[in-house]
Amino acid sequence: MRKLASIQKIKAVMPIPDADRLELVQVLGWKCVGGKDEFHVGDMVVYFEIDSFLPLCDEFEFLRKSSYKNNEFVGEGFRLKTMKFRGEISQGLCLGIDKLPKLQGMTLEEGMDVTEILGVREWEMPERAGSGGTMIGDRPGYIPKTDETRIQSAPELLNEFKGLPYYITTKMDGSSHSIGVRDGEISFTGHNFTYKDDGKSAFVEHVKAAGIPEKMKEYADEHGLSTLVLQGEWCGEGIQKNRLKLKKPEWFVFTAKMDDKRTDLATLREICEYVHCQMVPVEEEGDDLLAKYPDEAALLARAEGIGFNGTTREGIVIRPIEPVHSYTLSGPLSMKVINNKYLMKNDE
Repeated sequence: MRKLASIQKIKAVMPIPDADRLELVQVLGWKCVGGKDEFHVGDMVVYFEIDSFLPLCDEFEFLRKSSYKNNEFVGEGFRLKTMKFRGEISQGLCLGIDKLPKLQGMTLEEGMDVTEILGVREWEMPERAGSGGTMIGDRPGYIPKTDETRIQSAPELLNEFKGLPYYITTKMDGSSHSIGVRDGEISFTGHNFTYKDDGKSAFVEHVKAAGIPEKMKEYADEHGLSTLVLQGEWCGEGIQKNRLKLKKPEWFVFTAKMDDKRTDLATLREICEYVHCQMVPVEEEGDDLLAKYPDEAALLARAEGIGFNGTTREGIVIRPIEPVHSYTLSGPLSMKVINNKYLMKNDE
């Protein structure tokens, strides 16, 4: 589960030009707006990441004017998104621990996850039938969730890339969908659920017409695999407002897993070619990420610009060419860098 609300330490407090009542505070790699003299370097606070959906309660009522949302999928609450104050990007929310009754009397440590304690959920829209279909259960355990960690949430990830050959792909703007083959059986999933092969899923019909599931079975058989998983972004009309401006839907694969292990870049390319599916665009390959992009600011600048099909790039995903275990993530090393200009443009 994503750590949406956590105990963190204020790393820096910076003035905002021409703002008498506001300051910019830094937590982890994030910067957000706070009241003048409200926070000081070293203060322990609760930091809520963007995409947090805060419950209706007195301590969050001050967010009603700017952040109140109500939809049939997640109900009522307060959604945190990227905002701009006096020309400064603000991402997330810092609150003093004393303002949150549920945390009083608890032993709190830096980095502690308080998401569930405070009733915080991730802002999500439902998986629509047009991209998914008939839901028949949760994802099988061998098909992992496709969440990527943002560099601002774990700045220490950058050091884990030191000296590693890396590649950068375009972060495609769509809906996460996966195909899994286990002992000859095929599963089709969205971000959270498994979908029935009943003719109602545009994604399932698309990949079946292209022969991708059967080719995956062939590849698994040829290589003696118990499981083979391909994960990608399903993009097109009716999905995320079709921000990539595609005339027909497409599935862009970004991960391959063989017997529960992520493949290297060469094998990912090989599998995509074998099964005749499109891979996410590889924008760059290099020998040492830190030598070229020494800090978060350099990576945020790299994430900007024009991406696929002449559209504003959502961001980038960075991985080592050969899979490496991340001690920060307790899994394969990987991180995403989202374009702040994209977030502002699309009200995210």
